[in-house]
Amino acid sequence: MLAASMTLDLPPREWDACAGTANPFVTHGFFTALEHSGSATPSAGWAPQPLVLRDPEGRPLGFAPLYRKSHSWGEYVFDQAWAQAWQRAGGRYYPKLLVGVPFTPVPGPRLLVRPGAPEDTRDRLIHGIEQATRGLSSAHVTFIEEADRAAFAARGWALRAGYQFHFHNPGYPDFEAFLATLQSHRRKDIRRERRLAQGCGLALKTLVGRDITEEKWVQFHALYTANSDRKWGQAYLTPTFFAEMGAALGDRVILTVAMEGEALIAAALHLRGEQALYGRNWGASRQIPFLHFELCYYMALDLAFREGIGRIEAGAQGEHKLQRGYLPSLTWSAHYLPDPGFRRAVEAFCAEERARIEQGIATIEGPFRAAPGA
Repeated sequence: MLAASMTLDLPPREWDACAGTANPFVTHGFFTALEHSGSATPSAGWAPQPLVLRDPEGRPLGFAPLYRKSHSWGEYVFDQAWAQAWQRAGGRYYPKLLVGVPFTPVPGPRLLVRPGAPEDTRDRLIHGIEQATRGLSSAHVTFIEEADRAAFAARGWALRAGYQFHFHNPGYPDFEAFLATLQSHRRKDIRRERRLAQGCGLALKTLVGRDITEEKWVQFHALYTANSDRKWGQAYLTPTFFAEMGAALGDRVILTVAMEGEALIAAALHLRGEQALYGRNWGASRQIPFLHFELCYYMALDLAFREGIGRIEAGAQGEHKLQRGYLPSLTWSAHYLPDPGFRRAVEAFCAEERARIEQGIATIEGPFRAAPGA
């Protein structure tokens, strides 16, 4: 049954008892901001169909943020070619089911299980997703963590590999210690880029939580929208989303900004998890050499070294991240296709795609003189 809201049936305390606190993107506050802002709603093609598993006393054992979708936008695991193939064969691909966080290509838990729940809770949730797929072409779960990947594999779902560039911090005390591990020409390039960005005449700052006023969020949304327009993309997040998210997540929200007086000229949004810093959205009203790298990557590295953050995940795409110390990491999605012929075709595609990705990663030469931290 379709629901009016993803979060309505589970109060914040019950939701977050299952979701945990390690990953900010699966918290009740983040999903509430997506809904209240009008970013992820039925009218936008994200129809909530939350799947909740309860114990005999009615307490949630676990749940899956499940959507019924009429398109594949905002997912970052691209299945449009599958849709075209299925439709050419006479099938109807949409609507389909999706478990994931709208507009968020960040790996994390997707089967949100309360600590101490029975061992078969994940399996029962997956079975529930399969049952909900009756009469539909497929169900998909994007950017899954290892525990979920093993559970989906055990039930025979097709697994699809992708990759992103993540930075792993072995414990550098500061930026200079990191630079010392790089090849000399990479080290010189980064120093030059930082010098030019920092000398651009704008004030570069890191704003955290309540330092970010509603007016700053209005300015940031304008930068985000302008960046989407320049890249021929779509600004999925509505004008009120960032302020609602900031109010919900507090000091877990970080903006690295370039300011002229009180005006944001450029800014990058990061969210802080327990073990990682997650880079998300970026925008600028002017094209200033290397300012993107300074705000999105170098200031994030400064923060990670200063506060002992072990990992930075800088989102989808971006081969340019490699020469700045961000190395390829595999990501995973899981796919359930009830039709046997369609499933075999997708499994073959996923196997070939994974082989190409792994071969490509094996040939990548990183920027380090030796293994990071050696």
